[in-house]
Amino acid sequence: MTCVPAATDRKLGLVIDLDTCVGCQACVTSCKEWNTGGQMAPLTDIHPYGGDVDGVWFNRVHTYEHSTAAGTRTVNFPRSCLHCAEPACVTVCPTGASYKRKSDGIVLVDEDKCIGCKLCSWACPYGAREFDVAVGVMKKCTLCVDRIYNDNLPEEDRVPACVAACPTSARHFGDLGDPASAVSALVAERGGVALMPELDYQPTNRYLPPRARTDRAPKMNASPLEDASPHGGFLGWVDRMLSR
Repeated sequence: MTCVPAATDRKLGLVIDLDTCVGCQACVTSCKEWNTGGQMAPLTDIHPYGGDVDGVWFNRVHTYEHSTAAGTRTVNFPRSCLHCAEPACVTVCPTGASYKRKSDGIVLVDEDKCIGCKLCSWACPYGAREFDVAVGVMKKCTLCVDRIYNDNLPEEDRVPACVAACPTSARHFGDLGDPASAVSALVAERGGVALMPELDYQPTNRYLPPRARTDRAPKMNASPLEDASPHGGFLGWVDRMLSR
């Protein structure tokens, strides 16, 4: 069995804003694209256009309808490895293939040691492990370790591919072990929560809950269109027609 470090120097992870995630799948496809030739070897697409499609995805987005006192709303829920402080996937691994790094807290898989027994996938309550049938090993999110430590990239690009691709900035990356980091401040401000904390696996990633909705329309400070010119002009006429 593999041992877990008692503490890590950093706790790199993701903060995901469920209020601004629109479920566009950009994080899913960018992860797939980057990792096709990345650290964890190719992500498979087996029979993509047939009836027996198979493949590995490090990140998936689920969509739910959530009922509140104000009505229902759609909530998009991205799911990937949470890089737990006490990862069950690591402690059950019989070969030491699954391990947690002391330097940054990232949970990885050594494919040279993995025998594809799938014990880690059964132990993970978050469904974050994927079995690659093409090579017979387990795979998972790596937080793009080949990207975040790549000195050939500009510093602003040294973030996981999913974070870089998000069009609504719903995904944030940083050191959640540093109380002064931007991600820690965001979690404190918005009341970020861990997924299923009662299991005591202590996931690093945090989710920011959706904000409460209001029926009140936002206040607009724009001037009426007829004031755009001394005589109202065409815009003034359009405004009057649309205001009938």
